[in-house]
Amino acid sequence: MVERRPVMTVVAHLVLILGVMLVAFPLFVTLIASTQTAQQIVQQAPMSLWPGSNLIETYRVALFGGQTGYGSRIAPVAPMLWVSFVSAITIAVGKIVISLLSAFAFVYFRFPGRMLCFWMVFITLMLPVEVRIGPTYEVVSNLGLLNTYAGMTVPLIASATATFLFRQFFLTVPDELLEAARIDGAGPMRFFFDVLLPLSATSIAAIFVIQFIYGWNQYLWPLLVTTDESRYPIVMGIRRMISGGDAANEWNVIMATAILATIPPAAVVLLMQKWFVKGLVDTEK
Repeated sequence: MVERRPVMTVVAHLVLILGVMLVAFPLFVTLIASTQTAQQIVQQAPMSLWPGSNLIETYRVALFGGQTGYGSRIAPVAPMLWVSFVSAITIAVGKIVISLLSAFAFVYFRFPGRMLCFWMVFITLMLPVEVRIGPTYEVVSNLGLLNTYAGMTVPLIASATATFLFRQFFLTVPDELLEAARIDGAGPMRFFFDVLLPLSATSIAAIFVIQFIYGWNQYLWPLLVTTDESRYPIVMGIRRMISGGDAANEWNVIMATAILATIPPAAVVLLMQKWFVKGLVDTEK
């Protein structure tokens, strides 16, 4: 039995509040900066923490492009958001589909070298992206996939982590379910779709959230395989906006773009929070 102490409860809440403030303050400053003009941000030291009156104009320029107060031309962010969204969805769904099928094969099929194949997949977790990025780029280039969604997503779809997690979950599924499916005349794929997939719903949701954020935050790989501005994701767009010193940057537009870039992943986490937490901590699988 855990003893409840009022003092420790107050201390725990204070620590949590302090943690939230430390995490939320940079986001708050970013939001405030996006409501001001570039001149106000640069000329005021320190920057005012009160909302400005330039909110609508700043986000209009950030989303659809246009002329700024400094006379510079801003590229629209909306196409970049779309590219990031398509890439993130493709990577997340592709990783889940391939990982489910590979884990299903490793657990429920007996073939020579089964464990060797699994450990060959698992050992790729020890190889950082930088080690294999050169050969991967060579393959993508030879296939003519530069500046395409396929080139940006297909090399990132395979996931040893998701394969391992799904395999560990499938190992916990009672053998009686498989035997019952066989008695009813269900084949392997019928058992996969009618039994394993419904049982894996929370795990799929948790991995989808993780992989969506992973795909959304991609920078290094798109930087290599894209030279066409119409294929730039939002992370590359933010980096290209920061060109030089403070006076050369439209910081209000940059901050607005950063806020816009956080909305889709934050929305995915909030909408799938219940499933995400359940998929990570639920023991009654």
